[in-house]
Amino acid sequence: MIKKQYFTLPGAKGRGMQMDLTFDDTLKKAPMVVFAHGFKGFKDWGSHNLVAHYFAENGFRFLKFNFSHNGTTVAHPTDFADLIAFADNTFTMELDDLNAVIDFACGGSAMPSEPWVYLMGHSMGGGLSIIKAAEDQRVKKLVTMASISDFRNLWAPEIEPQWRLQGITYVLNKRTGQELPLKKTLLEDLDKNLARLDIIAKAKEIKHPWLIVHGDADPTVALSCAEELKAAQPAAELVVIPGADHTFGSSQPYLGTALPPLLEEFCRQAVIFLQK
Repeated sequence: MIKKQYFTLPGAKGRGMQMDLTFDDTLKKAPMVVFAHGFKGFKDWGSHNLVAHYFAENGFRFLKFNFSHNGTTVAHPTDFADLIAFADNTFTMELDDLNAVIDFACGGSAMPSEPWVYLMGHSMGGGLSIIKAAEDQRVKKLVTMASISDFRNLWAPEIEPQWRLQGITYVLNKRTGQELPLKKTLLEDLDKNLARLDIIAKAKEIKHPWLIVHGDADPTVALSCAEELKAAQPAAELVVIPGADHTFGSSQPYLGTALPPLLEEFCRQAVIFLQK
């Protein structure tokens, strides 16, 4: 039977991270997939729960989580209710969050575990996952979906001078109409950690099997980003899904009971890759 368990783990600055694990309770030692959501995303966005169920049905445990400063709260897990936390976020804090989640997954304190995981990331979460896979031997295989190739893919570079001058900028959440604040500490974090946060450089270091999946109709992160990643790491597999946008046909909220066909195709390709 497919079941779900919920956990809360301390993340960056002690801020709690909500997590959930979807699994088949007859498969006690199923491989663990850790999923990292994207910018302006969260663990329950769109059809993420259906994705988790798909992987559990195909012999995996699927652990997804909210980054500690993604703006959601325990009381409002699908809303950007804490804009102070969102504004304070940095990419190195998110790497710390991801490390804590992998520690938890490999530690065996709450679930049977192996000393390794499969890591999967969407968009910004893909970029973070590339860095983590290059740094951490506990990542056995990597899957990225619509991944960025540079953190500056997340905003227009020309906004940076004014952002630095004013100390803050705002990004629009088109779904809610909210203007989400970002402090200049995000840019300062990039400045201070240029080598570590260079996604293309880290891609070159990856020795694990890696599947890159991108849609050719992605208006948010161009297909050229996937091609850059593939060029940086020729050993990686690149799958381009015709007609797929940035979320492979999903949306928030997603009211369907079955995966969008293009997202199901992503899941199928990822399962084939992880089962090799």
